[in-house]
Amino acid sequence: MVSIRSKALPARRHRTCGFVEDSLMVKEDALYEQGKGKKGMNRKDRGERHGFDGGNSKKAISGRTNDQSVAGRKFSKHQSTSASQTAHVRKQVDPEMAKYFSEVSNLFESDGVDIEERSVICGNALEETRGNELELATDYILSHTMQTLLEGCDVDHLCGFLQSCAEDFPSIAMDRSGSHVAETAIKSLAKLLEDNDVYSVVEETLTILCKVVVTNPVDLMCSCYGSHVLRSLLCICKGVKIDSDFHVTKSSTVLAERLNLTASRVDRDYSHLQQGFPDLLKFLMSGMIKRTRKEIKTLQVDQFGSLVLQTALKLLAGNDEELLHAIPILLGCNKEAILEGNYIEMDIVRDVVKLMKEPAFSHLMEVILEVAPEVLYNEMFTKVFKNSLFELSSHHCGNFVIQALISHARCQDQLIWEELGPKFAVLLEMGRSGVIASLIASSQRLHSHEHKCCQALTAAVCSAKESPRFIVPRILFLDNYFFCEDKSNWNWPSGVRMHVMGSLILQAVFRYQSEYIQPYVTSITSMETDHVLEVVKDRGGARVVEAFLTSNASGKLKRRLVMKLRGHFGELSMHSSGSFTVEKCFTVGNLSLREAIVTELVAVQSELSKTKQGPYLIRKLDVDRFAAQPDQWRSKLASKQSAYDEFYATFGSGEAKPLKNEGFLADISKHSSHPKDLKEMRKEIDNHLSSDVPFLSTSGFKSKPKKADQHSRKHPETLVDYNITQVKNKNLNKRKSHAGSDNVAAVGKMTENLGWSKELDQSVSKKGKKRERKDAQLNTSKKKLKA
Repeated sequence: MVSIRSKALPARRHRTCGFVEDSLMVKEDALYEQGKGKKGMNRKDRGERHGFDGGNSKKAISGRTNDQSVAGRKFSKHQSTSASQTAHVRKQVDPEMAKYFSEVSNLFESDGVDIEERSVICGNALEETRGNELELATDYILSHTMQTLLEGCDVDHLCGFLQSCAEDFPSIAMDRSGSHVAETAIKSLAKLLEDNDVYSVVEETLTILCKVVVTNPVDLMCSCYGSHVLRSLLCICKGVKIDSDFHVTKSSTVLAERLNLTASRVDRDYSHLQQGFPDLLKFLMSGMIKRTRKEIKTLQVDQFGSLVLQTALKLLAGNDEELLHAIPILLGCNKEAILEGNYIEMDIVRDVVKLMKEPAFSHLMEVILEVAPEVLYNEMFTKVFKNSLFELSSHHCGNFVIQALISHARCQDQLIWEELGPKFAVLLEMGRSGVIASLIASSQRLHSHEHKCCQALTAAVCSAKESPRFIVPRILFLDNYFFCEDKSNWNWPSGVRMHVMGSLILQAVFRYQSEYIQPYVTSITSMETDHVLEVVKDRGGARVVEAFLTSNASGKLKRRLVMKLRGHFGELSMHSSGSFTVEKCFTVGNLSLREAIVTELVAVQSELSKTKQGPYLIRKLDVDRFAAQPDQWRSKLASKQSAYDEFYATFGSGEAKPLKNEGFLADISKHSSHPKDLKEMRKEIDNHLSSDVPFLSTSGFKSKPKKADQHSRKHPETLVDYNITQVKNKNLNKRKSHAGSDNVAAVGKMTENLGWSKELDQSVSKKGKKRERKDAQLNTSKKKLKA
């Protein structure tokens, strides 16, 4: 045998070692116990790995439970096959070879290998595995060494190993230990693909593996170990990271997409992905569909088979041709119907509705609705879901499918209000609040039935005879209220955690226009002081308060709620969630309220600075300046507010003006002409005023920059007012001469010339141009604006 490293590791046949040969012939159970103490040996069972449905977890975050009747018959057909294969792969490793690779493992664990030598040693050791890959990869102890070698070798030895064991790859992948080796090899290939020079050899290797896999994909798909390997293989063919959300999707991620809190996976930009193998992905997917057509009923209710199909569909998102071919087959349609253009057969509709009540298929159906082309989605909506919406919404698995259906509705007609709108109270009593949340989020996205959603939710938790002040508390404690036998005498349950979905529903409600949410505004502002404090201390409740403070409600009503927290801002700032609420309270407050907030933070400044969020909050609210020089803090805050007001008067929409006694920050949501631009301008103003350089003092409109700099050191507030007045006078003259679309164009030009970009000012300071030249530049800008 070839020497791995001539000095450290002589050839295997001529080496003595300290291991007793008999110790290598012990049973696998003994090896398992022996391996527990070694570094990295405590692998988790593959069943604990969480995919779209949380792996084998008893209950997902969203509350979905596994159906025991389905779990009892999983792998009914393939269990015997997997068991026989497992018995086949459990071959005893040759003792002399086991000694050899144990020496290799000890060498790496002792850190006696230089980085330059590591690749050479790993490559030489992999050459010794030829013909014995199956036995080594499925050995519980030596499989760890195989992983180390595959991680450290070069592309030639890695591809050589995979090509050599290609015929045994499915057996390796379906083994408890071998699956780790297979996944490590695929991850190493993905990492090496960062070098474009290895693309061809990697493609050749993956082609060999894919050809082997498609010969019998069902066993691999239904294996709790092999399914993970197959999903990794699909990911590398697509060119996405193996640990991305294509492979593992958290319930919280799905929920955030459905509530419009993050962009949907279909709408995300994946142009940054590494180069994939689209032809191989198409070959692998089409081969899997073709070979599993007869076994599709098994895969529909199999947990791990469903996971593989979910990953494959996510990777095909946007490829309408492939999806139009694959999805009908997964639903149980025959080939002839698909060729005729009738994607969904009426004969299978009732079967599909029943399958959506099974855990595995309900997860698969959620992904199908997410990636389905519009023509197929419309047909499924019409043929499968109409007249079955409430039936599925009432089911503990089917309701998740309805959430997906609502969240991916293409038009207003698909909001299914007629069937579910009158059922809000019934659905909430059944614990199907996720359906309600999805309806509210989709109504906002599609701008349809917004007022009706608010009215229906109000009627579900509060009768017409009751005061609206009960609305928010009852939604915050959704289950507690609906499970109460005497709802008319329900009271605030102190010390009870607030309902997560109820909090999310209220956050969504406060994103509606103010005219739709008046009962909710009345309710939250009517809460008792102790209850408001309890809400803010709860993580979900704090987000509800923040949503209200950033809503379209008036600043006066917002400050009414904030006033109830006086005396507790210091306490709240010490909590990670409460600190965000304190910041929002400061934003909507007037000058006196902001001063009261900062005063309370000064009292806990030393403790606050030691928390994770404390330094940011101290810097954001300028607590240090207030503690040292309160008058200067007030003056600066007044200057900042004045800058906001003057900026909005100059550049804001003419349809709405700042309300009296309400600062720009307090009601920024009401002035929606250019929200993104206004946010950027606000940051720019903050940056200028947080430093001791006055706002607009560096713009190209100053007549004497050097003198301005001198004045700024002495009277920053005076200079700010002077500059703003100057700019305002010039801009007001320009606004008189423009109207309509010309005014919009002028605003854009003025924004550019005002100094948001400092290029003009920098060029003036560097080249030392005279005042006459600068005036000429300004005159030119004016001519352009008038043009």
